[in-house]
Amino acid sequence: MKRIVVLITALLMLLPLTAAGADVRRELSRQSTLEQVLSSGRLRVGFSTFVPWAMKDKTGQFIGFEIDVARRLAEDIGVEAVFVPTKWSGIIPALLTGKFDIIIGGMGITPQRNLKVNFSRPYEYSGMSILANGKVAPGKSSLEDFNRPEVTVVARIGTTAAAAAKKYLPRASLRLFDDEGQALQELLNGRAAALVASQPFPEFQAIKYKNRLYLPLKGETFTREPIGFAVRKGDPD
Repeated sequence: MKRIVVLITALLMLLPLTAAGADVRRELSRQSTLEQVLSSGRLRVGFSTFVPWAMKDKTGQFIGFEIDVARRLAEDIGVEAVFVPTKWSGIIPALLTGKFDIIIGGMGITPQRNLKVNFSRPYEYSGMSILANGKVAPGKSSLEDFNRPEVTVVARIGTTAAAAAKKYLPRASLRLFDDEGQALQELLNGRAAALVASQPFPEFQAIKYKNRLYLPLKGETFTREPIGFAVRKGDPD
């Protein structure tokens, strides 16, 4: 009889804890990004313009592969995609401070970034290539040709292109810019020998400026990286 009383007492003591646990789960659910997105009917997407992945058309509307991916995700969830253009160098801090719900912008999945954000499974793969100025750096055909102290290489700050340039061209002089357009202009002006960027950007520019720029690696990439959605760590979902 004494054992039964002890057991009943223990069960009664657990009931408030169980109820408290349920309350915590409900509160976490209310705080989750997904619940907030569903409640608001809006998925705020952080991205940075990057031709041809995300850019504006002649009417000022955002277009490109990443834009299509974001719209499809929002459609699948049943909400509206709201695009929040953000400088790439500050895009992760902006996500962490809640300026948008998710990054969909060709972000490469790396261990360093994964320390700050969580990634989805890859939905695409990309790779780095080199675009060179034919007058400043004629006749080059390998990475090693550019891995020299007298060679100036440009890339976009905060990108895996910048990381790849540092890793594969450690002896070259690296200059970083806020966007590919600025880096490209530096290359066109002859103040840099080469630009490192994700394909197909180098290939597009080589076609556009075929009399001034060329692809030393014949359009081949020298890295392969997975691309995923980035979300805040610690989200209940």
